[in-house]
Amino acid sequence: MRSFITLKELIDNELSKLTLPTKPSNLYDPIKYILSLEAKRIRSIALLLSHHSFNENYNNALPAALAIELFHNFTLIHDDIMDKAQLRRGKKTVHEKWDNNIAILSGDTMLVQSYSLLSDLELNIQASVYKVFSETATKVCEGQQLDIDFEQIRDLEISEYIEMIQKKTSVLLAASFQIGAIIANASSEDTLRMYKFGLNLGTAFQLQDDMLDLYGDQSKFGKKIGGDIISNKKTYLYLESLSLANSQQEKRLIELFSISNLNDDKKILEVKNIFDEVGVLDHIKDQINHYHNKAQKNLEDLSITNKNNLIDFAKLLLKREI
Repeated sequence: MRSFITLKELIDNELSKLTLPTKPSNLYDPIKYILSLEAKRIRSIALLLSHHSFNENYNNALPAALAIELFHNFTLIHDDIMDKAQLRRGKKTVHEKWDNNIAILSGDTMLVQSYSLLSDLELNIQASVYKVFSETATKVCEGQQLDIDFEQIRDLEISEYIEMIQKKTSVLLAASFQIGAIIANASSEDTLRMYKFGLNLGTAFQLQDDMLDLYGDQSKFGKKIGGDIISNKKTYLYLESLSLANSQQEKRLIELFSISNLNDDKKILEVKNIFDEVGVLDHIKDQINHYHNKAQKNLEDLSITNKNNLIDFAKLLLKREI
């Protein structure tokens, strides 16, 4: 089995070979730009790892791996527009470098191209892969809409938040593992186990992303620290802090997440101070471990004997070392 770094290099190389038109340049240059940014290729690597677990020759899975990568980057372009994000992977977001209209069209084009790549798969598995891919795309859109809706909902349950991040983020990793298994002709039981493995691992990953948004190193995280706070996003850190806070802290948190005229740095600092006072960091770490353990249990149920690559991938993913 190739190393994770080698798999990433393989995917980067295959992406660089994609033939894109040169005109109109404002449509295709943003696609080339976002694909050229240094990225971990987590989902496409997951697809190839899953396939390799059942079939060592994963060349047949490459079109699907590239499709997943294009789809993921399409969602990032649109997500950054909605979040008004300035940085992606440490560089200007597409809408900042060009504008919103160009970013929307370029993202749409990436979505279409992702489906086109799936047509390169063998005919006997195309229908199954298209079904999973389309269902996943719909869930991602549902998750994004829930994320937007939640900004206007005051009494939000943590269970509702978990459902949202699973649809918005986790399902794509889950589908990557599932599609890899489908292309490798794994049993229906194992493809479902792969899906559950990815879903739980993806949930742990997104919770870690919430944590790093405030407690991470911006130079390594690739996005502005405190972006969720500036956007008034009700992440796990916020919701759990409300349940842990005293009445004064709770009142101030709600105020801080309902105003937009406070200096960004001052707002981030004040919110972080409350998070620290209630000790929410330990709670989110416990949740990350909870979903990581559930993912490990999914691996134990797989019929394959060699699971080391998948185990190592999960560990590296949650250490943010790939």
